[in-house]
Amino acid sequence: MFGNDFLVSNVNPFNSFLMGGFECADQQNAFGERVDLYTTSGHKLYLENDYEKLDALGIKTIREGIRWSMVETKPYEYDWTEVERIIKVSQAKNVQVVWDICHFGFPDDLTPLHPMFAKRFSHLCREFVLKYRSLVPDGFLVITPINEVSFISWLGGDVRGASPYCVGQGWEVKYNLMRAYIEGIEKMKEMDSSVRILITEPLVSIVSNDPNNPTAVLSAEQKHFEQFQVHDILSGAMCPELRGKPEYLDIIGVNYYYNNQWINETHEFLPWAEEPPHPLFRSLHSLIETIFIRYGRPIVISETSHPGEDRAKWIESINKECMSVLEKGIPLLGCCYYPLIDRPDWDDLEDWHHSGIYDIFDTKTLERVPDTEV
Repeated sequence: MFGNDFLVSNVNPFNSFLMGGFECADQQNAFGERVDLYTTSGHKLYLENDYEKLDALGIKTIREGIRWSMVETKPYEYDWTEVERIIKVSQAKNVQVVWDICHFGFPDDLTPLHPMFAKRFSHLCREFVLKYRSLVPDGFLVITPINEVSFISWLGGDVRGASPYCVGQGWEVKYNLMRAYIEGIEKMKEMDSSVRILITEPLVSIVSNDPNNPTAVLSAEQKHFEQFQVHDILSGAMCPELRGKPEYLDIIGVNYYYNNQWINETHEFLPWAEEPPHPLFRSLHSLIETIFIRYGRPIVISETSHPGEDRAKWIESINKECMSVLEKGIPLLGCCYYPLIDRPDWDDLEDWHHSGIYDIFDTKTLERVPDTEV
């Protein structure tokens, strides 16, 4: 669809191939309760110590979020205290931060369906760039405006799992999120034209369990290709009234987990660890090759991890998939283990996933315990 011809943006902006992410979700969960996993995971408490752990892992680039709901306490009034702290500590520790402006959460008085949502978001984006550049005037600034638009549109727009708690409104939520996304990029580029955009969307495979039924196969393919609506809107190929441009499709981040492949008719997840593989299961490198052929842009595996006992096996499989992608000559710029530090389920804060490099078993001290098998 696009050539790899944005010469300025072809420069790799990342400090390391191996990246890590710290959980920063701040949305209202399925029960209407505000979560703050930055605090709950202890990352706020152990920020300096968490960054010091990165050296041993060979990680120089991480993902963090500003937590919109915590920053914009009143409309157009911002409290940057904790964001400034992250910036200063990361600079002191020589850690590059890739910033999420919106990681699922919005201020209490906003939803994506609010008429002022895009304006409020774009103003926030502008003010963040100004704040960041006032502290770090030089160097790459890589930003994800809104994390996983496809997922939050489904979660909040179709199954009432988060704000705005709708059913059958997934497209409307996605459309309004993308309006804000593009207006946010416009405002950031006005302040700093060098800002790089990392799109972070789930990379999925949806298939039919009835390959001899053309209707079933076409229905599954339609669902499968819906995952690219965000990219097409951002590039201007879809919904051009939202002012997307090809250059906004800068670096494509793919979020990939064990449950990212399923059967359309039954929603049954395809097993990832079977030997030989399930006949309908696609390798990660083949999925990445498909998205590269479609868009011709540099790619990052922007999230991946596995809960529980199969963590080490999952990491080993991801490592092999990265090697396969690179051997094909595809510009894979990095792979981000997310989260580095354990996190609870946002709908049940007593249920810890144990999917990080470091586990948390004592929820009072939030002591970091390295997983010995990873």
